[in-house]
Amino acid sequence: MAFIGRVNRLTVASRAPQGVYLDAAWLGKVLLPNRYVPEECEVGDKLSVFIYLDSDDRYIATTQRPRAQVGEVAFLKVAEVNNVGAFLDWGLAKELLVPYGEQKQTMVQDQSYLVYVYSDEESNRIAASSKLNQFISHHSNASEDSYEKGQAVELAISDKTDLGYAAVVDHKHWGLLFYDDVVKPLNIGQKVKGFIKRVREDGKLDVSLHAPGFAKVDDLSAKVLRELKQNDGFLALNDKSPPESIYDLFSVSKKSFKMTIGNLYKKRLITINADGIRLVESTDDA
Repeated sequence: MAFIGRVNRLTVASRAPQGVYLDAAWLGKVLLPNRYVPEECEVGDKLSVFIYLDSDDRYIATTQRPRAQVGEVAFLKVAEVNNVGAFLDWGLAKELLVPYGEQKQTMVQDQSYLVYVYSDEESNRIAASSKLNQFISHHSNASEDSYEKGQAVELAISDKTDLGYAAVVDHKHWGLLFYDDVVKPLNIGQKVKGFIKRVREDGKLDVSLHAPGFAKVDDLSAKVLRELKQNDGFLALNDKSPPESIYDLFSVSKKSFKMTIGNLYKKRLITINADGIRLVESTDDA
């Protein structure tokens, strides 16, 4: 099976003066131009290629990789605007069209926007849309898209809200990243690794930049103890320290750090003082 707007692994069917033809199943034989054909390529070899429509609306293959495939979101820059719409630089010679009807706001040349890449059902042309709600679901109730607390996901930051950042989860669902879980400001379009913090009863997702609960605490606990041992049993950080100081050393939020040192204190592994935290002497060899 071959997919338009996706990377496919296809077999070389024949050679031609202009390149090689690949067996693309229902799409027929698709040309891979000479400039993309690997050296010593032979009939029967399998190649990983991206399939799209060229300027003459013919299926064509390339070994180049676009910045996004069909079914994905990406933050792309507008290269040109004309009477048809905005054309985005997505890493291929033929730029990616965002028709005016698919623009949430009128796009401006040299500005970047978070868009969803899709394939038109009738023409099979690949295009993009900044009207993400048409493609991104607010619910994750479907069995094939079920999530569990603590599950690692990919986030694409979309907008700021009153509560936090709206983020696209795994290119498919909306999630909310609360400001309390963010130490440093995030940029619109930025992609970051995240975790499912909570799946609400209505299927909506709350996400975090760190693994929730004690999985996160245990991991950070080991880092804190290691730093203490490497610094003669003392760190000039405590639950009153600025969030930026905590992030500079451990790359976590102040909330996560407070949870961790509180856990270590309960286990009598550290003491918490006005000037910082100290390793309890009996744990030096732990």
